[in-house]
Amino acid sequence: MAKISFMGAGSAVFAKNVLGDCLQTPSMHDAEIALYDIDAGRLKDSKMMMDNLNKNTNHNRAKITAHLGVANRKAALKGADFVVNAIQVGGYKPSTVIDFEIPKKYKLRQTIADTLGIGGIFRGLRTIPVMLDFAKDMEEVCPNAWFLNYTNPMCILTGAMLRGTNVKTVGLCHSVQGCVPGLLKRLDLTGKYAPADTQWKIAGINHMAWLLEITHKGKDIYPEIKKAAAAKNAAARKKGAKKHDDMVRFEIMRHFGYYVTESSEHNSEYMPYWIKSNFPGLIEEFNIPLDEYPRRCVNQIKTWAERRKELVKDNMLTHVKSHEYGATIMNSILTDSPSYIGGNVLNNGLIPNLPANAVVEVPCLVNRNGIQGTFAGALPEQLAGLNRTNINVQLLTIEAALTGKKDALYHAAMLDPHTSAELPLDSIRALCDDLIKAHGKMLPKLT
Repeated sequence: MAKISFMGAGSAVFAKNVLGDCLQTPSMHDAEIALYDIDAGRLKDSKMMMDNLNKNTNHNRAKITAHLGVANRKAALKGADFVVNAIQVGGYKPSTVIDFEIPKKYKLRQTIADTLGIGGIFRGLRTIPVMLDFAKDMEEVCPNAWFLNYTNPMCILTGAMLRGTNVKTVGLCHSVQGCVPGLLKRLDLTGKYAPADTQWKIAGINHMAWLLEITHKGKDIYPEIKKAAAAKNAAARKKGAKKHDDMVRFEIMRHFGYYVTESSEHNSEYMPYWIKSNFPGLIEEFNIPLDEYPRRCVNQIKTWAERRKELVKDNMLTHVKSHEYGATIMNSILTDSPSYIGGNVLNNGLIPNLPANAVVEVPCLVNRNGIQGTFAGALPEQLAGLNRTNINVQLLTIEAALTGKKDALYHAAMLDPHTSAELPLDSIRALCDDLIKAHGKMLPKLT
């Protein structure tokens, strides 16, 4: 019987996707599922939801337990085969508000701020200590477990676990499996090129991986995709024209030659070209949604009561299998049935023209031996160059968290593409100091 520990189980929608998939997978019908959270109300809700799913989709074969707070964390982890991480340290208030509002005082604007930039750096800094505590407990009570990290900033957190602990870790994100179907749909090409008959290759870093090849029944369809995307953007950029939500990615593809996996609102803040105080018209021209993540948080808070009725109060709740990788990975390891995923692992030469100690997102083989990254080859140099500008920030943030060196934090911010394009060095240092003070004890001690 497998044991799955879910850290941050109060994230009910995500818990339903990953654990609901597990309940529908024969190798985990009789699994023990330990739900862990520090919020009693949200934990209770998720336990009720999972009990309903277990009854309605799995004949009550799984054992569902709930574990509240740090005092019960080891019990949640003890004997686990898999640990799913979906925590958000600091939540919307105070931490996300801090990540957005203090940079605004310096006229530094963001969209999502969970992966790179000032927001991503500080989200990483306050999350790494909690994950290291998880790792310490895991090394004691479930040393052979796989840690499946779904929390952002993906490369920073996964890298910290791989470099700072002995825990077997992979980072997971759904941007890879959603990339090509989403692209074809946006360009109205799904009818012509069904994703089921389409092949592709993706590699790079999380949220900035690249669609390197795409063929349909052996035919290279990239030229047609590029032509259609360029035409769609050209029309949308005209004055008074209707905008669409992928303008930044289409423009990146036009200039750099390849499509990037994660959304336009994300990638607009990973590069120095889009959110610029000296060119404010770019925001409207390319439909860039500033403050998008706080807006989503506020909306989720407002709509949770209704969503709670659907997830928690529905005694007849069922589940349709999601496209998350979690259950597929667990099943492949438990049954030695091979599968292939897009995973975030330590590079070590998988992409030769990116740093060996970076976390890269590449095709991975999964079987009884665990999760093994496969050789992706060198990226086109312009793409590797864009990735390196993000990797610089990731590596220095990890260094700051693991060593406590404040200079590493400053350097991470100073090398961030968007921050460095907008602010002088003294202002970046002052901004970091303000954020350190505002976050207080949530951050590791920095000297």
